[in-house]
Amino acid sequence: MSANKVQRATHVGEIRIGLATIPCAVLEDGTRVLTQRGFLQAIGRSGQPTSGKGSSIERMAPFLDLPNLKPYIDNDLERSSMPILFRGPGAPKGATAFGYRAELLPKVCEVYLQARDDDKLTKVQERFASACDLIMRGLAHVGIVALVDEATGYQEIRDREALQNILDRFLRQEFAKWAKRFPDNFYRELFRLRGWQWRGMKVNRPSIVGHYTNDIVYARLAPGVLDELRRVNPKDEQGRRESKHHQWLTDDVGHPALQAHLTGVQAIMRGATSWDGFMRMLQRAYPKINTNLDLPLEDPEEPN
Repeated sequence: MSANKVQRATHVGEIRIGLATIPCAVLEDGTRVLTQRGFLQAIGRSGQPTSGKGSSIERMAPFLDLPNLKPYIDNDLERSSMPILFRGPGAPKGATAFGYRAELLPKVCEVYLQARDDDKLTKVQERFASACDLIMRGLAHVGIVALVDEATGYQEIRDREALQNILDRFLRQEFAKWAKRFPDNFYRELFRLRGWQWRGMKVNRPSIVGHYTNDIVYARLAPGVLDELRRVNPKDEQGRRESKHHQWLTDDVGHPALQAHLTGVQAIMRGATSWDGFMRMLQRAYPKINTNLDLPLEDPEEPN
């Protein structure tokens, strides 16, 4: 450990996700970190590693180093879960803290949620999964990197290349082969809230549905994602796109964020009794991210 340089935090702040408040920092090499205590509390654990475990840069995080979670952890996740030693701004020499890469938080949540879906968690771990569920709903509309940058003020000096790196993590350079990403229930609930007759997925949907999808989903995923999707996947002269927007999302970041977002949106849809009520709840839960949308002022009637 002595051979590794202890990096200094250049920017510090806090992010709020639901009821969780997590101290965060940007290190001098641009690495975004969440403090170990804040990370543990966010996923429903105590603020200190059990029996002192976890405070070592040479071992996997203890909240992942569990027998029943091993099938859900690959080598990349294991390596990225090791704590990072850093020093806060103005901290006296020798005063250090442990943190985890900010990108680790949604990955850990995915592990617990997948294990819960497979009924592999213990009773205690189910509580952690519930906390992870809330975290994923809070993160679904924006990348964790962008949240840290906003909390610390780092976005004020972030250059275009840094933003492009975020976009590259969300979007593919070439669109993937078609795979169904939007569940039927998303459209069924959308039609119910609009007061339209639902006739199934095989019936062509009105063009306004595409505008609503942009507004409800892509405009709320991460900064610049919708604009970039429109650039790489433009409309032709007939107003059609060569591929689906979701085909350009990456497997490691874009698709998990999309699925988490859709899960939260459908929960709001099911609880809404009107379109206006749904949109108000959606805006509170998943605020739109600096995107200009060209929604028409009036909706065409859905054909009977």
